[in-house]
Amino acid sequence: MVSSAKSLQAFLGAAGEVVLVNVREAAGSTPREAGAWMLVSTDAIFGTIGGGQLEFMAIDRARQMIADAASADLLDVPLGPEIGQCCGGRVKIDLTLADEALRAEVSERAARADALLPHIYLFGGGHVGRALAEALALLPLKVTVVETRADAVGDLPESVDVELTAVPEEAVRAAPAGSVFIVLTHDHALDFLIVAEALARGDAAYVGMIGSRTKRATFRSWYLREAGGSEEAAARLVCPIGGADVKDKRPAVIAALAAAEVMRGLAV
Repeated sequence: MVSSAKSLQAFLGAAGEVVLVNVREAAGSTPREAGAWMLVSTDAIFGTIGGGQLEFMAIDRARQMIADAASADLLDVPLGPEIGQCCGGRVKIDLTLADEALRAEVSERAARADALLPHIYLFGGGHVGRALAEALALLPLKVTVVETRADAVGDLPESVDVELTAVPEEAVRAAPAGSVFIVLTHDHALDFLIVAEALARGDAAYVGMIGSRTKRATFRSWYLREAGGSEEAAARLVCPIGGADVKDKRPAVIAALAAAEVMRGLAV
């Protein structure tokens, strides 16, 4: 994902007056939770509070504030038929014309959010690795592709980091706690070494390996016999990634299924 702090700085640099639209309270079924926010200028927006009529109302009110040079306002909106939304909840929204102090506060908030992004390590920049990098780059994640081959990491999304190394297992050891490791190199033996290293950590949020049930069984046999692994650790491996119920093996399809699987795992 492109750094929200970096994108925010670009937005603020291009905008004139901006209004911070912040969800103060969210009761019942609502598009976003309390604390969700967005910025509104006269001709652009940054972020979202969920879209729909609620967001349109907030944008209109924010732009009216800019036109009137008003400093603050409050929206208290029931999400019912009268505004064309059937969520059924109720939302209170603070609108504040952003001075320099508030701009700095919002920038710090975005930087803190960036620092908390889950780390995703993709081992292998082949067809599926590339497709998965492109899918994950759209999500609130910090994505790194780890490769041994320099010619396999061209044309990746700008926000995706690349680590070229002859010893990819070292990237596993250096990763922060709670990281996600997805292994899809060009070499099954290398896949096994990286997966064993990831399982040995014991603190990974997700360890996945591309392949079939047969490949998983082969890994398990090697892992228990040769790598000193345990059944408990082996059970934490996700293989095949993305599940086996969809038979379409095109890289973009595998990537979409695996990305959804990772996000579900991180949300638990």
